[in-house]
Amino acid sequence: MASRRPAGGAARRGRSRRTEQPSSRNRILLRRSLAGVALVLVIILIWLGISLGEALTNPSLGSSSMARFAEWGRSPGLGSQVTWLEKEWYALNPPKKGGAPGQGAFTVKGRTDLPGIAKSCPDALAKPARVVSPVSPAQPTEGVWQPAGRPVATCSAMYVTFVRPDNVHTSYTTAIAWMDPKLLRATLYSGSQIPGGGPFKYSAPISAHQALSLVGAFNAGFRMGDSRGGYYTDHKLVAPLVKGKASAVVYRDGTMDVGNWGSELTMNPNVVSVRQNLSLLVDHGHVVPGLDTNDTSRWGATLGGTAFVWRSGFGVTANGAEIYVGGPSLSITSLAEVLQRAGCVRAMEFDINVDWVNFSYYNPSIGQLAAPLNGDMLLNTASEQMSGGTSRYFATWWARDFYTMNARYEAHATSMNHPLPG
Repeated sequence: MASRRPAGGAARRGRSRRTEQPSSRNRILLRRSLAGVALVLVIILIWLGISLGEALTNPSLGSSSMARFAEWGRSPGLGSQVTWLEKEWYALNPPKKGGAPGQGAFTVKGRTDLPGIAKSCPDALAKPARVVSPVSPAQPTEGVWQPAGRPVATCSAMYVTFVRPDNVHTSYTTAIAWMDPKLLRATLYSGSQIPGGGPFKYSAPISAHQALSLVGAFNAGFRMGDSRGGYYTDHKLVAPLVKGKASAVVYRDGTMDVGNWGSELTMNPNVVSVRQNLSLLVDHGHVVPGLDTNDTSRWGATLGGTAFVWRSGFGVTANGAEIYVGGPSLSITSLAEVLQRAGCVRAMEFDINVDWVNFSYYNPSIGQLAAPLNGDMLLNTASEQMSGGTSRYFATWWARDFYTMNARYEAHATSMNHPLPG
């Protein structure tokens, strides 16, 4: 018996060593795996920190930290979380109902006397009729057009007015700019972020040469992934054009048009650029059927999914005048109705949400460059200011597309026989 114990003990110890060895290896492997996971997590956190830090200091992602965080969050796939945060914020800060706009809400900012302007301009379009406000009774100057921006030749090429967006949100104002294509030449500026795929002939910042005749500049449409349409410029199809989508077209002569692509508008040698964004809001002079105030899936994802936000739109009238509309507390239906009331026969939505709706016009002295210091925002009151200021499109970092309107003729000309180079 005694002779067997050592053998048995050795066998047991051998079995113990054999069973312990795999366990030790497993623990080592586990520690290494955990260390590897920890290292990956640290790298991810460092990357997220750097990425978020860069986003929060990147003005092309918006004017506020909230907007920059939202743009950053949607890029790495955190869209649902960002939308939830936005929704909670808007639930606590809904648009005000009722009330009246503040003092000066219907007054054009900046120099409006336009010294030396002619009382009649036979070669320009006739001044438009007063816009009927969605709210009755209208305020004394509500819907009344006032001249704005640098004169072109001896004429006002731009008129501005304001109306309330609907009969519920009556403390807000919506701005409308009317632009004369006989006096102004449109250009689409393309960005490295929207649409991407450059370089392009025209990109921010606006050059000194262009600033010499600049009258106004304003935002274009959504990010390309959200626009559900295409983009054409510089003889290049940056994103495929989609049949049936609302399209803003700039022609070789500097005029603009809006319509359904493939039917009302098609490609031809005179087309310089095409910017598509969702579907038409106004067609044949009427608001298109099927608009739904609460449908943010079809008409653009808004901050927090709320229906009433900052929106902008663009359209054309029967005589070719070009109309821009922008302001807060607009639904897709109220935007369409204001565009139609402003005289548009065809109109589309441009960009939405507070950081992207921006229209600036400039009032330099004759022969001087347009610049942020002689510019004014289309909507700029004590309670309602368009984001980005008058310097946005003069900034080298601005990475989104936008439009400019430049004078066709010298400001001091006594007739239309002194065209500026295109």
